[in-house]
Amino acid sequence: MSARAYHRLVLIALCLTLIVIVLGAWVRLTDAGLGCPDWPGCYGELTWPKTEQSIAEANERWAHRPVETGKAVREMVHRYFAGALGLLILAIAIFAWRRRREPGQPVALPFALLGLIIFQAALGMWTVTLLLKPAIVLSHLIGGLLTFTLLSWLYWRTRPKTVQTTLPQRRLRAPVTIALVVLIMQIMLGGWVSTNYAALACPDFPTCMGQWWPEQNYSEGFTIWRGIGVDYEGGVLDQPSRMAIHVAHRIGALVVIAVFGWLLWLLTRTEGMGRWAGVLGALLVTQISLGLANILAGLPLAVAVAHNGVAALLLATMVSILFHTSRPVERHR
Repeated sequence: MSARAYHRLVLIALCLTLIVIVLGAWVRLTDAGLGCPDWPGCYGELTWPKTEQSIAEANERWAHRPVETGKAVREMVHRYFAGALGLLILAIAIFAWRRRREPGQPVALPFALLGLIIFQAALGMWTVTLLLKPAIVLSHLIGGLLTFTLLSWLYWRTRPKTVQTTLPQRRLRAPVTIALVVLIMQIMLGGWVSTNYAALACPDFPTCMGQWWPEQNYSEGFTIWRGIGVDYEGGVLDQPSRMAIHVAHRIGALVVIAVFGWLLWLLTRTEGMGRWAGVLGALLVTQISLGLANILAGLPLAVAVAHNGVAALLLATMVSILFHTSRPVERHR
């Protein structure tokens, strides 16, 4: 396989990962995470029960979780795309090994991705078997975003055209890293909001339940592990605990706006980084608008799914900027 063909393969995997992330959000937001009570099949089938007889048999075997065809279809579509991504990353790792003697061919990163995708499959199974335990669902979400992040880095590493970094661009590496860490923490908070069904805990803005600082229970809201055997579909937290999670995410958004405002100012003042500043600024404004729309419009499905997708694009953009500010500066003699 040529370097250009390998780069295209990585690009296809990158696009497919974004689709899987968006599909995962669609499944989660439509309460279809337990649409199939078993794994990797669905009610004992490779697809899902379709006939009256197969549905009746499934309902008898899984009486605690009767068949809901729409949810089963959404869950299995997500699994099919995730399975295709796993096979694609396996191919990327195999071809990386075959090309290991080629100059500039990464080998460790493709195999790290392969290990990650295997662990993601385990998290997908535990998401079902542990009944949507928030810590597992959040880990699964983070794993998907980490896969997207590593593929973004691999995309630039395998790009036939070499990226050149100037000394002023290199000086941006620390601010970009700080902003990236802040973004990751905010995405994790957003994932915790979603997995604990706290998105509508504060249905008004800028106040929460008509108050600037309502009663909140941060200790209960941020308890990570609650034991095994609890069905978390729909959430188990009381209102003060959900409000604590929601308010924490709002505070995180303010921190993101401040840090990214600083970074955008630095990018616009650095030659060659204006395009990246434009892309990052547009994504940031879009994400803030989607977050506000989620609150004010009562969490419309399309808006909530888009909020997850834009978060992934923000992450990929920040990784790309970090790559462009991390290359060795070419020394001219």
